[in-house]
Amino acid sequence: MEFFFLLSVIFCVILFVYLSLSYLISRHTPRRANENIASENFPLPPGRTGWPLIGESLDYFLKLRNCIPEKFVADRRDRYSTKVFKTSLLGEPMAIFCGVEGNKFLFSSETKLVQLWWPKAINKIFPKSSADYMKEDSTKVRKILQPFLKADALQKHVGVMDMVMKQHLEMDWNCKEVKVSPAVTKYTFMLACRLFLSIEDLERVEELGKSFGYITAGIVSMAINVPGTAFNRAIKASKIMRRELEAMIKQRKIDLTENRSLAAQDLLSHMLLANDENDQFMTEFDIASHIVGLLHAATHTLNVALTFIVMYLAELPDVYNEVLREQIGIAESKEPEDLLNWEDIKKMKYSWNVANEVLRLRPPSFGTFREAITDFTYAGYMIPKGWKLHLIAQTTHKNPEYFPNPETFDPSRFEGNGPPPFTFVPFGGGPRMCPGNKYARLVMLVFMHNIVTKFRWKKVIPNEKVVIDPLPRPTQGLPIHLHPHKP
Repeated sequence: MEFFFLLSVIFCVILFVYLSLSYLISRHTPRRANENIASENFPLPPGRTGWPLIGESLDYFLKLRNCIPEKFVADRRDRYSTKVFKTSLLGEPMAIFCGVEGNKFLFSSETKLVQLWWPKAINKIFPKSSADYMKEDSTKVRKILQPFLKADALQKHVGVMDMVMKQHLEMDWNCKEVKVSPAVTKYTFMLACRLFLSIEDLERVEELGKSFGYITAGIVSMAINVPGTAFNRAIKASKIMRRELEAMIKQRKIDLTENRSLAAQDLLSHMLLANDENDQFMTEFDIASHIVGLLHAATHTLNVALTFIVMYLAELPDVYNEVLREQIGIAESKEPEDLLNWEDIKKMKYSWNVANEVLRLRPPSFGTFREAITDFTYAGYMIPKGWKLHLIAQTTHKNPEYFPNPETFDPSRFEGNGPPPFTFVPFGGGPRMCPGNKYARLVMLVFMHNIVTKFRWKKVIPNEKVVIDPLPRPTQGLPIHLHPHKP
């Protein structure tokens, strides 16, 4: 999504102030009273909150745009505290936790001191049936997803992933030049529809994908629900997708009841058959909303990872050659018509080290947010209830103490036991670690196997600029020239 950054930020801030002033003032007033009470025994973290309402958001997003979010932290960490400092972002008082200790504390304090926090706008795109359900649904859904997304369950899908990837290459890479970002977006969405919903009809996938594109664009836009805005289009597109999915859910229920479903092992059937500790099943509305959210989660961050895998392999021929050597060895151990299997995946050690180094340098998510659910102290400072908490992955990913010469691409960092705990956090950590991390690993490795055994490639734009807004992306979509291997 290309836009002129500074004008966009100014426009968004004006709208944000105009629409949110009365709400934020009423919201912040009692919280400030709470902060004053709490700080009688322990001081608040050092730092500044910047401009009223806007806070330090402009500098934060400017650093993001320029792909140096770690500098936002480093500048303030050196000035205020190496452990934690305060700021104000997105209209919220916020504490930034620094370093490995901060990562470990936030990840290990889940449900005891902190809980996941998303901007309320997300709930408008992925609504739930009730406010009470919304408070607990994240934990409930994680429990439901766990059996489907664990390694043992995913093993049987490796062949399907390989088949879908080969189909994707024939359809979308059978040319001299490919724009990588939109190509991998098509692939990850097609794969998610196949595995989650058992949709194999490509026309139906494409039809769903049209609405899905609006949702992705709306999530990274300013949450102004006015006709014509990306956010408004995202809400409408989500509603259309939920209607289609609810119709599919009704039919799937009938098929399961009559034992006519051939897709009993996909995610949709799994969610329909799963009940909670109170023997309650999710409503059709909530399942549809979750499926829309899961389709988004299973594609947008993976698109980033796959795009940058292609970019680094184009820039680093020695790394490409090592990946090719490993993958050719796997291909030559199989019959030409055989699909990849779990044993093949386990042999892709160097390729996985390369993927991890890509995730270290270009983490798909720039960080995680939490909310304090009670007053607590950390490093001698009071963190009041209701404050938002933030950690930025690059602050440890690019720390030379843990990763010497951090800007150098070096897959050997992940050999043996790999980096120290809580230094490498592309999937988060603790009980809130991304439940799809094993799924992501399989998708990346199957993708790497297929593209390197079929092509070499060169970047069309050698010095294509990369930005974060809010996900990392090459500004032109990373066009590449393909050079198929000779038989």
